[in-house]
Parts: sequence; C-alpha cells; structure tokens
Amino acid sequence: MSPDSLERLRSTIRDVPDFPQPGILFKDITPVLADAQLLKEAIEGMAEAFVDQKVDKVVGIDARGFIFGAMIAQRLGAGFVPVRKKGKLPWKTRGVDYSLEYGTNSVEMHLDALAPGERVVLADDLLATGGTAAAALQLIRESGAELLGSAFFIELAFLQGREKLADTGPIHALLTF
Repeated sequence: MSPDSLERLRSTIRDVPDFPQPGILFKDITPVLADAQLLKEAIEGMAEAFVDQKVDKVVGIDARGFIFGAMIAQRLGAGFVPVRKKGKLPWKTRGVDYSLEYGTNSVEMHLDALAPGERVVLADDLLATGGTAAAALQLIRESGAELLGSAFFIELAFLQGREKLADTGPIHALLTF
C-alpha cells in the first residue's frame, strides 16, 4: 500500500476523547467506512498479506471486525465466521472470558464454525491491549484450525497488545498509533 493511501486513511480517522469512558481516546473509523475509496484501500491493505495464501475462513470479532472480516473474506474468496459477544449466537457455542482496556467481556463462536485443518485469518478493526484478539485466537486454536495470521486496521502500540499475541503467528496492522 502506498504511503499516500496510508496517510489518507490515518488523517480520516477521528479522535474522540473520553469515549466510552473518561481517559480513553477513541479512534473513530466511521469516516473511513463512509468513504467508498478509503474503505476499499483499507480492505486491500489488510488483505494484502494473505492474498497468495489459501485462506478458508476469516474470523471477525464483534462488532467492527464483522465489517472488515467479511470484506476481507470476500476479497480472499473465503468464508466468514463471526466471534460474538456472549449470548448473541443462535446455536451451540464455545466461549472465552477476557479483559480489555476498560472492563471485561466474553466472546463465543459456533462449535461448527471452523473445522480442524482449515486455514484461518483473524480480522478486527483494532488491536489495543490484545484481550479480545487473544480470546478469539483461543477459540480458533480450540477448533483445530490453522491460524495463518491476524489483520488489524489499527494498532495502538502503546498498549502493547501485540505482546499478548506474540506466539500466535504473523500480526499485520495497517496503521499504528
């Protein structure tokens, strides 16, 4: 991806102080999502590392990871698997509890969403402290699927989430703050 494209993406992201609680500087990606060309560039940039690999499924994390994950899956010719907040999936699930930068949560995935040996990419909008991604990666590992790597639109490097994912394969972040 060109430096100009990366700069356009970076400059379009809006900082929202004290959201969702005081002391958090939220990176609002909705202006990127609203611009067809920028959204296309973001998806292309996130999918780039996996284009030459045979990807069976892309796992996207609730909620903005659904947007990126589904579009990356379409770009790679793969299926899409949602990892949702507890109680939101309609069938039998496996779940994981985790901590995030401003609380705790649980995520779940359908038991039959991934088959052993399937080649999988994890996608989400943000890598912050790594708790949500680590939980999703645990669900992927428990399924027996092969993780090819993770793709994030934004990484907040100062929160050191990458360290929590150190042994999980390649981590690709399009933009780092």
